[in-house]
Order: sequence, then C-alpha cells, then structure tokens
Amino acid sequence: MPEYTRALVWFRRDLRNYDHAALYHALKQAREVVCAFVFDREILDALPDRADRRVEFIHASLGELQQALQAQGGGLVVRVGTAREEIVQLATEYQVEAVFFNHDDDPAALARDTAIEAALRERDIAVHHYKDAVIFEREEVLTIGKTTFSVFTPYKNAWFKTLTPFYLRAYPVDAWVDHLIPASTPIPALSDMGFASTNLHELKLPTGMAGGAQLFEDFLQRIERYQEARDFPAVKGVSYLSVHLRFGTVSIRQLAAAAWQQGGRGAQTWLTELIWRDFYHQILWHRPDVAAGHAFKLQYDALPWPNPAGHFEAWCEARTGYPLVDAAMRQLNQTGYMHNRLRMVVASFLTKDLLVDWRLGERYFAARLIDFDLAANNGGWQWAASVGCDAQPWFRIFNPVTQSERFDAQGRFIRRYLPELTRVPDAFIHAPWRLPVAEQQQAGCVIGHDYPAPIVEHAAQRVRALDLFKSAVARP
Repeated sequence: MPEYTRALVWFRRDLRNYDHAALYHALKQAREVVCAFVFDREILDALPDRADRRVEFIHASLGELQQALQAQGGGLVVRVGTAREEIVQLATEYQVEAVFFNHDDDPAALARDTAIEAALRERDIAVHHYKDAVIFEREEVLTIGKTTFSVFTPYKNAWFKTLTPFYLRAYPVDAWVDHLIPASTPIPALSDMGFASTNLHELKLPTGMAGGAQLFEDFLQRIERYQEARDFPAVKGVSYLSVHLRFGTVSIRQLAAAAWQQGGRGAQTWLTELIWRDFYHQILWHRPDVAAGHAFKLQYDALPWPNPAGHFEAWCEARTGYPLVDAAMRQLNQTGYMHNRLRMVVASFLTKDLLVDWRLGERYFAARLIDFDLAANNGGWQWAASVGCDAQPWFRIFNPVTQSERFDAQGRFIRRYLPELTRVPDAFIHAPWRLPVAEQQQAGCVIGHDYPAPIVEHAAQRVRALDLFKSAVARP
C-alpha cells in the first residue's frame, strides 16, 4: 500500500517525465501525485540580462513537459515567486503529505533546499530527495582511505570499478502514472516574468525532451568519430547535449548506458567526458568553497593577478586580435554556446596571456552560457588557470596561434564568426598581423582598422605568466 495519500514532485533541473528518480519514488509511494515547477525569483532576479536564453529554454521545455504529463493523466502547476515560499505554499494548498525532489549540489541550492525542508517538516510534511543528475554523486566514489579524489584518472578508474548495470537502469515511471492527478496551471509568458525572447529560435536549438532525444539520436550515428572530431569547432563532432544535461531534458543514465554498451573508442571517450562531469560535481559537494571564488589549490587562492586595464573588456568583446579567441567569444556572445576545445583556449588566453583573474572569466561564462553548470564551469576555469584539482600544469601554456593552426587549419570556424577576415589567406588567418600591409588592403582587412592588432605578444606574456606562478610556488 502507498505510504502517502498525496505527494508533490518539485521539478528543477530535471525537466522530463521519464527515468526521473523523484517522480518515480513519489508515484510509487503516494496514491495521488501533483507535479510543480517554480520560476524562482531568487535566481531570476540575479540574472544580469532580461533576455536570457536559459530562461527561454526552460520556458519552452516546460511547455512540452506539461503536455507530456497531461497525456499521462497528470499535469504541471507552474508558479513564479521564491521557491522557499512557493513550495511550502503549494504543499499546503494541495494538502500533500510529502514533497519529493532531486538533488542540486550548488551550495546556494543546498541552502535553499535545507530551509524548505525545515519549513515543511515544521508542518509535518515529509521530504524525500534523490540523486538524478549524475551517475555517482557526493560520497559514492571515494579513495581507499575514504577521502575525496582530487585527480581525475584514479577517480575514473574507481568510477568504473563501482559501476554496475544497476546504476544505469532507468526508473520505470510509466508503471505508476495512474497515480498522477490532473493539476495544471497556465505557464506564464516570458514577458509576464519580466523577460524578453532571445534568438534561441533562430539558432535552431531544439528544446525539451523531444529536442534532447533528437540530438542524442543524431549523435549516436556519429559517436564512433567523436574521438577524432571532438576538438575541431568547424566540424560537427560533439553531441551538443550539454544544455539538455544541464536542465535534465535527457537522462544521464540513458546517455551513459548507451555509451557503455556501445563500447567503441568514440563512445568510451565520450563516456569519459560524462565521468568528468561526475568528478566536478563531487568536488563541488566536498569543497563548496570553490563556488565562493576560492581556488581548489589553496596556495593559489591569493595569486596576485595583474588584471591589466582593458584586457578583460577586450576579451569579453572579442577584441584581442587573436582570431580563434575572438571567434570563440563571438560564438559565445551570439549563441550562448562555446565549443569545449575553445573554452579551454579562451580561458587559457585570459589567464596566461592577459594575466586576468580566472574568477572574472568564470563569472562571464556563468552569465552567458546557456549550458552553464556551476560544477563544470568552476572546474573548467580552475583547470585552465592551473589553480584547480588535476589542473593543467602552470608551466604548460596554450599558444593561441598554434591552437588555431591545429584545430581550425583552414580558418572555417574563424571566418564563420569573424567575417572581416573572410578574404585573408589561409596562411595568415591565424595571425593576420603577419600579412603584409598591401595584402591586408587587398583582403579588405587592415589590422588596427578592420580588425584589432594583437593586444599582447604571446611569448612575452608567457614569460610573465611563468614568473607569476613561480613567485607563488616559491612562497612558503
């Protein structure tokens, strides 16, 4: 017999009605289940731009989720307000005996959830929460000494040793959908929440569960080429599923199971990327201070970044004079997405060439990326800046020209986002300032007029970056 007469499922970063841990457990434990989502004002009001692609992606995905739940005999109640108040109000209004939700290990989310749980328990409403966003979380994969892994490869090996088919098994939600009740409310328009539409539709990024399934099916047709193609931004080599993973319109278990079962080199390489995601999530759980701007390697916490005047702004506005860096930043600014290889390149350039504090870049990505995930974003930036766990060694510094020549040899990606360089010959597309002035004029791209001159000289900045880290290493 079900334990509860009625329960509430609070959807968050898990916008799907299948293979959903909290939904499954609620349906199994309660005779009636109400589903709800809250546009949380604590999150919305902190966003710097009223035209935010993430809000629009969530909004579109909610419409599909509501329809899918209604087709199963249920519905979705959508509210706008502070989740701390709205969830308690919804639990009272619908007279539920328990609230179910999935984990979010962002420290701010944990604080919010703790406060909500306390308020619910004061009203004798039970609270249940579950792992859903990763394969292994928190303390499921530890060293032999029961400590946190800080190096990826040993973590990956332990991850595989822990993995069994059980951890990839889907939650059979369909077996219990007759417990859903048809509680729904209209989804407020973006404008009603103070937001405007973006170019999301023009970008043709498919939203919701159907969009995630479409992208996954497409990727499975070329997953075997992932190892060879993933580093080239002008090639269709990656999965493009990051935003769907972020908002849970796909199931991490389904994705990992497909890669594990396929077993080829491309699938295994992609599975390793999913394991990196688990790795950074468990780092965030064990070291929440990294989310507050602290370096994982504490000896670099107070590294005296020079932050030269104007360098950060030039990087943000794609005015560095290094084509691959500028093209990547335009991709981010225009689409909310950046290819993973380019995330490493631009982060290395900001920190090691421009000598700007990694925290500024991290915050800029957090504001712009449609697939922003705190754990992965923080981990990636600390990796690139050589201050994080298992980070790029500080003495290994990406050369932006070499990276460009290697991963965009014909300049296809560069020309896509820097049309002013369209007629620059391939031999000079990576360093157009080396093109003779007469040929610059012939190509319609005069350096310093049509396209910026390099803001810094890489070799000289490399020496300065090495000196900066040497001084930190030398300090007792």
